[in-house]
Amino acid sequence: MKLKLDLHDIYNRGQDIDRALRGIIDEAVRTRASVVEIIPGKGSGQLKKRVLRFLDSKEIKPLYHRVEKDSKNFGRLFVHFRWK
Repeated sequence: MKLKLDLHDIYNRGQDIDRALRGIIDEAVRTRASVVEIIPGKGSGQLKKRVLRFLDSKEIKPLYHRVEKDSKNFGRLFVHFRWK
């Protein structure tokens, strides 16, 4: 299963961004999704950096296996999960 989160609509609302990211990670854990696609967009790169900082936080990092930056599209990230 693959989940998708597009952050274009809430790019300038910090609390909504954190809430949306936490929600999609929680949903991925609940449904045991294999991949979450997060689209921060290309822009200046600040939103992508914010997403990466969120994913690197101590309470989120243990929940997923790895983060992949899309080599063909700068404005897209994949969060991979490994379930036993």
